Amino acid sequence: MEQLIISLISGAVGGNLVGGVAKNLSLGTLGNSLAGIVGGGLGGQILSMLGAGAVAEAAGGGLDIGSIIGSVASGGVGGGVLMAVIGIVKGMMAK
Repeated sequence: MEQLIISLISGAVGGNLVGGVAKNLSLGTLGNSLAGIVGGGLGGQILSMLGAGAVAEAAGGGLDIGSIIGSVASGGVGGGVLMAVIGIVKGMMAK
């Protein structure tokens, strides 16, 4: 549960970071955050389905530094990627 929360927060940060760097893809602060949260959740779930969740549970399921870094990375990347994809689609639909 803690890893999901970390992924969601990291996703929001990742979405806003990508929105700040790529102004033409930005959906506004709220849009960047919402897209990032969804992307962070998806990124965290995909990483756990690929086996990273099994490694964390085998290690005791606790919040060790490796699992926290994995959740932050997967959430941030997932949030940033989904926000960028939505920004690109929005830009294409506006033309």
